[in-house]
Amino acid sequence: MKLPRLASVAATLTALAGLVLGGAGVAAAQEAAATSYVALGDSYSSGVGAGNYDSSSGSCKRSNSAYPVLWKNANAPASFHFTACSGAKTTDVINNQLGPLNSGTTLVSISIGGNDAGFADAMTTCVLQGTNACVARINEARQYIAGTLPGRLDAVYSAIRSKAPNARVVVLNYPRFYKINGSCVVGLSETSRQAINDAADHLSDVIAKRVADHGFTFGDVRGRFTGHEICSGDPWLHSVDWLNITNSYHPKAAGQSGGYYPVLEGLA
Repeated sequence: MKLPRLASVAATLTALAGLVLGGAGVAAAQEAAATSYVALGDSYSSGVGAGNYDSSSGSCKRSNSAYPVLWKNANAPASFHFTACSGAKTTDVINNQLGPLNSGTTLVSISIGGNDAGFADAMTTCVLQGTNACVARINEARQYIAGTLPGRLDAVYSAIRSKAPNARVVVLNYPRFYKINGSCVVGLSETSRQAINDAADHLSDVIAKRVADHGFTFGDVRGRFTGHEICSGDPWLHSVDWLNITNSYHPKAAGQSGGYYPVLEGLA
């Protein structure tokens, strides 16, 4: 005799749950629609290596396959400004990229620091000059990362907060470049590959500390790229590309969509 009543109660609870979940979905959609998003940073944010470049971006090489555009397409924010630029250092962000930021900005993403640390030059040394020169140049980069870079990061993070006091700021790092003891049979030595990976981890550690001290959010992409490094069976990073050298050591479109985008989506 009580079964119909129990069924009625269950149906009512199910309907209420649907209303709550539906309301949450509407609220999430409304929040995304109210977002004012500005994407700052270097080539890892502009999308170098992913192709599909916006011709109007010139040498900044902003890709329509880059994670900021993927996030914009998925979430339809109220406004979107994409000022990330290939080759950018911290001073370039401060001097050239912060124009769209204001008190109404609600989301900022950025990757920065690799060019300050001289990673491009270090990788060139590793490719052209052998293991000893590679390790020595990587050690120079590590010294810069430990001694000088924290102050440079502080300057750019403080500038962002000053211009966008109400924004959630997501700082994304860089992946490890190589799968150690992977499928590569030529090219850099394993010693060089390990030194490069260790330096990338050191850079991530320094970035994470400065991010925490500024109250920003750290987006760690290394887990997403695990199994997709150079020398893996399914690399999401370009190795040396002699036909298009600027692609070298940058994420492919798959690295933007499978590596960077999900991290930003999960934090934004």
